[in-house]
Amino acid sequence: MNFQLFIARRYLFSRKSHHAINIISLIAVLGVAVTTMALLCTLSVFNGFQSLVAGMFTHFDPEIKVSPLHGGTIDLASPQYRNLLSSPKVAVCTPVMEGQALIVMSDRQVPVRLKGVDDNFLRQSGMQDILYGDGTPILSSDVLEYEIMGIQVAGRLGLGVSFPDPLQIYAPKRGERVNMANPLSSFNHDELQSSGLVFCVHQGKYDSEYVLCSLPFAQRLFDAQGKASAIEIKLAQGATRDDIAAIVGSKYKVQDRYEQQEDVFRIMKVEKFISYTFLCFILLVACLNMIGSLSMLMIEKKRDVQTLQSLGATASQIRGIFVNEGRLIILAGAVAGTLLGIALCLLQQEYGLVKMGQTEGSFIIDAYPVVVQPADVLLVLATVLLVGFASVRYAVRRF
Repeated sequence: MNFQLFIARRYLFSRKSHHAINIISLIAVLGVAVTTMALLCTLSVFNGFQSLVAGMFTHFDPEIKVSPLHGGTIDLASPQYRNLLSSPKVAVCTPVMEGQALIVMSDRQVPVRLKGVDDNFLRQSGMQDILYGDGTPILSSDVLEYEIMGIQVAGRLGLGVSFPDPLQIYAPKRGERVNMANPLSSFNHDELQSSGLVFCVHQGKYDSEYVLCSLPFAQRLFDAQGKASAIEIKLAQGATRDDIAAIVGSKYKVQDRYEQQEDVFRIMKVEKFISYTFLCFILLVACLNMIGSLSMLMIEKKRDVQTLQSLGATASQIRGIFVNEGRLIILAGAVAGTLLGIALCLLQQEYGLVKMGQTEGSFIIDAYPVVVQPADVLLVLATVLLVGFASVRYAVRRF
């Protein structure tokens, strides 16, 4: 064993002439351990929330979404769309036309997001699982057009699941300004009959805004015959997002479910990084205890240093003893904190020790979610060792 490491290990575990040095060394180890545990637990909680959000992808979030980079619509006669229809990489290919519209019912006017879909949509999205009512899940017949609205949209309109009178739907004509003398002339108008069904995703983003209709109805209302605002795709087994990107080319944006919710995940990543940064500053403060412990130890061991110098030890070797002493303190705290953090996260996963609120059912989940990722464990260990070892070198050189 390297004699510097051997002496450092003896200094770490031996009793000091001043009991306060032992206490400060223990506090240094505990400070590093607690900070390491806090780092790991905090990152794991953010991972848990990311997994929770990912698990809440709805029937409205397609597996793959293809949208135009320019122009706003996709021509359904284009070779790219025909290639998607014939590709073995695609299990279901659904064109959709989506836009803002206004529903007028009696004395109520409600802006909504009208989404026109073809018959494949119900098969692709599994909408049958979230439909409520006694109606039939159809959006068009020979002469009538039907709607399936979000449950909160129905509430805003003061309607039940089924209603006798048709909905009056208005959308601005493409490329026209509003005629102030006759405003209605600047809007396309049509009617939707009740299907006797509503959907409930349990997310306000969809339940309070979206109304489903047939694709031809939406194309007529938005002056976009033969076009779609996006193509929603269910992949065949073994296919990937990159396969679809290769088919449609560079003029189209291809997004998986995570990329469709990119803003949400970007915010969560920023919050995770900020929390990690603040905890790193707390780690620096914890390392001050270690610096104090080393400085007092060096003062106490002044005679030992003189003896080692008499035996031929160089200044570099003597510094190495105290550097190793500090590194052992940091390593002990890092390992203990990592093990404690993993254990605490596993207990939280199993028993939900830390609750989200005082009353069960107040939130989507009752306890804070945690997911321990190996990459985060390595990041925390690397951060603690890097910051700690740098502090050790500074302390030894300074004193």
